[in-house]
Amino acid sequence: MTFAALAQAPDRRRTEAWLLALAVLIADFGYACTGLSMTGRLPGGLAGFAISMFFVALVPHLVLRRFAPRADPLILPLATLLTGLGLVLLHRLDITYAQTPRLKIAEAASGQLVWTVIGVAVCIAILLVLRDHRILQRYIYLTMVVALVLLMAPAFFGADMYGAKRWILLGPLSLQPGEFVKIMISVFFAGYLTVNRDALALAGRRVLGVQLPPGRQLAPIFTIWVISLLVLVFERDLGTSLIFFGVFVIMLYMATERTSWVLCGLAMAAVGATVVGSTEPHVKGRIMAWLHPMDIFLPEKQRPPGLISEQAAQSLFSFGSGGISGSGLGQGHPELVGFAGNSDFILTTVGEEMGLAGVMVVIMLYVLLAQRGLRVALTARDPFGKLLAVGLSGALLLQVFVVAGGVTGLIPLTGKALPFLAKGGSSLVANWVMVALLLRISDHAQRRREPA
Repeated sequence: MTFAALAQAPDRRRTEAWLLALAVLIADFGYACTGLSMTGRLPGGLAGFAISMFFVALVPHLVLRRFAPRADPLILPLATLLTGLGLVLLHRLDITYAQTPRLKIAEAASGQLVWTVIGVAVCIAILLVLRDHRILQRYIYLTMVVALVLLMAPAFFGADMYGAKRWILLGPLSLQPGEFVKIMISVFFAGYLTVNRDALALAGRRVLGVQLPPGRQLAPIFTIWVISLLVLVFERDLGTSLIFFGVFVIMLYMATERTSWVLCGLAMAAVGATVVGSTEPHVKGRIMAWLHPMDIFLPEKQRPPGLISEQAAQSLFSFGSGGISGSGLGQGHPELVGFAGNSDFILTTVGEEMGLAGVMVVIMLYVLLAQRGLRVALTARDPFGKLLAVGLSGALLLQVFVVAGGVTGLIPLTGKALPFLAKGGSSLVANWVMVALLLRISDHAQRRREPA
């Protein structure tokens, strides 16, 4: 290696160390402000929280210095900051829920901190074991089989919670297989499209000025479309279905560079959503809550059929009352949203107490994390690494879109967890697995770019 190349690696890790220190300070400051704002004193667990956040940032940073010194310096700080903000918000919600016993909502912040440690440990284990991401390409069909089993398992063995069957109960624990499926399907699609992209890029008939793919090449997208509809019908899980199908269309476009695949995907998604939305009662109820959120306050006989929840209306009230700068951390009323305040509706707490400015900061953190993932895709030399980075970044953006769009009234509610912020061990661990893969791909890409 040249002296310039050798000198570049420590600079990346030095930048990462300063950004991690800033992320930890922001999380500790938010945790302390929450206690002072709501109880008038520093929270009793501040020291334990600060120590936990310190080691959550320090240990993976040291592992990267040793085993992935050329990895992207922003991915780990962004994930750490989002995780810390999530812990602060959950601690703030726990205080309110403890003061509102009628909601019967258990404490979530301490359990989420445990899952944070587990997620970071899994991230470190992947960095230590997986020295080359291209090894995953050898097991793409096995990965897809496992993904399909996990995807279909809730329909047969899952528990029906909050109208959807996306959980599998394992004693006192619950598992959301869909959170891990989005990573597995990204691995499979990256390997499959690397081998078959030339065939999928062929042009077929021209219809209304659009060059459609050949009929025999439509089989993969048709199969994925059918599977996503089955998930939507049997599990009533709109969010997982959208992410599953959307990731495939995004990666298919990146592999073939043909707009016709996107148009076909959008048309099939619109047809599937229309059919299922008009026949499945649970999905129909979500669409009614999206179209007529304020009608929940009408007398019961005057409400549209299927409208039973006021969460969508209360979410809009929260964003409206927050204004530009918000009411202040700990000064809102997230308990009005109900039991979902610490899951998919946790963004309403940000909107009410930090205002539009706080919501934009959170959204920009997600956008920046996805941008770093796409930058990794641009620097990667191997097609598998490129497509895998695109798939992981696309899955993150799609999940943020379906959650944020649902609580703001842009699209129907999906019930998915907001990545890193919302309560959910499965979601948190899966997101840290995604971080580990992006770090490994970025380190490999940078090593190949440096001169020998």
